[in-house]
Amino acid sequence: MDSALTQVLLPIALGIVMLGLGLGLAVADFRRVVVFPKAVLVALACQVLLLPVVCFGLVLALDLPPVLAVGMMLLAASPGGTTANLYSHLFGGNVALNVTLTAVNSVLAVFTLPIVVNLSLDHFLDGTDQVGLQFDKVVQVFAIVLVPVALGMLVRARRRAFAERMHRPVRILSVVVLVLVIAGAIIQERENLADSFERAGLAALLFNLVSLAVGYFAPRLAKVGRPESVAAAMEVGIHNGTLAIVIATTLLDSTEIAIPAAVYSLIMFFTAAGFGYLIHPRTAAEDPAPAGTLNTPPPH
Repeated sequence: MDSALTQVLLPIALGIVMLGLGLGLAVADFRRVVVFPKAVLVALACQVLLLPVVCFGLVLALDLPPVLAVGMMLLAASPGGTTANLYSHLFGGNVALNVTLTAVNSVLAVFTLPIVVNLSLDHFLDGTDQVGLQFDKVVQVFAIVLVPVALGMLVRARRRAFAERMHRPVRILSVVVLVLVIAGAIIQERENLADSFERAGLAALLFNLVSLAVGYFAPRLAKVGRPESVAAAMEVGIHNGTLAIVIATTLLDSTEIAIPAAVYSLIMFFTAAGFGYLIHPRTAAEDPAPAGTLNTPPPH
């Protein structure tokens, strides 16, 4: 994975993804926290606090090699991906809530991700094999995550009609670029692909299933509506694996740390679809969206 694909093209692809996210965001999406306060708080608590703890217990239980354990913790600290919006829409989730969670979580990740990664490096690698995310690299995380989003939001604020026209093409472009880059990486690493799945496949699969379950059932236990719980499940269960891979291969200079995120990124599309299929019939039949609840993002 250590090539122009991951060092150059993948960061560019991530930038396009985050730019596309920004083109679809407005300040109102952050203000919408007050519309779904319980759902937002429960989902963010699961994403930011609970999942790293669950992941830590999982890697200890599976006795993963230290480098892969760090990779799993990096994945757990990564925010939800924009693909969660699509899956939420397909399976009856509240897409407006997804947009809000992605926006807020992307900002929080700038602060929480370096903390989790550095603590993981200290614990699993004794802080000796990796330098970690020091201040200059934290600034790079900020640039990778928020600068493209802020640029997209600025374009939307200044040229809303243009942003709305470009939002869909940019999202399609981001998917195409990501698919091409990932396909290229798979072809290049085809000889090591089976080994990667053997080393990290079980951990990635279990963590994905736990993430989806926690994201759905924690809000349900808190008496959050079913559409909002579906949205939370997709947001918590579909991590931004691309971000984790970029941080691992560029800022941490380790392709091994990127293995769990790469495997997870391939697995999650199938597990999220299966999970969505399982909960979708009950969503429609038993618990329609409450009056006044939006299932698509309102016009900004």
